[in-house]
Amino acid sequence: MPDAESSRWISTFLDARRAEAGAARNTELAYGRDLLDFAAWLAARGLGFATLGREAVEDYLVACDAAGLSKATRARRLSSIRQLMRFAVEEGWRADNPALRLSGPGRSRGLPKTLTRDDLLRLIAAAGTKGRTKAERSRNTALIELLYATGLRVTELVSLPIAAVRGDPRMILVRGKGGKERMVPLSDPARDAVTAWLDWRETMDSADRAAGRQPSRYLFPGDGSAGHLTRQHVHLLLKDIAVLAGFSPALVTPHVLRHAFATHLLAGGADLRVIQTLLGHADIATTEIYTHVLDEHLKTLVLTHHPLARKR
Repeated sequence: MPDAESSRWISTFLDARRAEAGAARNTELAYGRDLLDFAAWLAARGLGFATLGREAVEDYLVACDAAGLSKATRARRLSSIRQLMRFAVEEGWRADNPALRLSGPGRSRGLPKTLTRDDLLRLIAAAGTKGRTKAERSRNTALIELLYATGLRVTELVSLPIAAVRGDPRMILVRGKGGKERMVPLSDPARDAVTAWLDWRETMDSADRAAGRQPSRYLFPGDGSAGHLTRQHVHLLLKDIAVLAGFSPALVTPHVLRHAFATHLLAGGADLRVIQTLLGHADIATTEIYTHVLDEHLKTLVLTHHPLARKR
């Protein structure tokens, strides 16, 4: 277990990040877990944040590798340690940052899974059959249509306020990572699905008011403390819809729909910078991975359709 001083460092650091950077909650939770794990590892060796040196950070990364943690996880853990140490220097808790010049393991850039346009049509059709009531089926259709039409992250989708889609807008305002806002256009099928779901919501909200309950301010209400569907609920829902559509449940996730949105736009001729803006990526390098998916598609087209590429 980390000592009291290490716990105080972590909580103060995370509080400062929330106040200054407006970092996403999921990112903060990941950083908190990483730093608590590092603090516990140090405590077992009689070390703390105030006394550790570069060798301790290196040994910890080796231990993480030996434990089988992925490159992405190890890179994130080193990043969290670097940022905590930099914060400690700024606060005068330390005179140096022992993790400053350490090189991370790097992140593997595997090609994102995606779905074809026909796959998406099958998923949307299956969503219209998933649910005990017509209202649930309408909600599920709107949810799938929105994910594919906008490329929203699942957290952005479930936290979308109902006010953002009232009035049949052609663009919606989305609050993304770090509280950054962006405008995302809605396709006609997505607008139709949302309008149909809003009709059901009006009926449900009227019933809530009649019973003395305050209607949810979110587009997709949930029973939990957050007031909206959870990310986990959406993940499980997509698995069920995938099975109904005849897919392996492992193939369909909210992030796969986000990949499909970007890949299909790129294949249709959209500019990479436009896709970066629509996805809310801070760095164009994050968006560039979709060009590799397109490269594979183009290579397949050449090998299967070019006369000189055929076996003679």
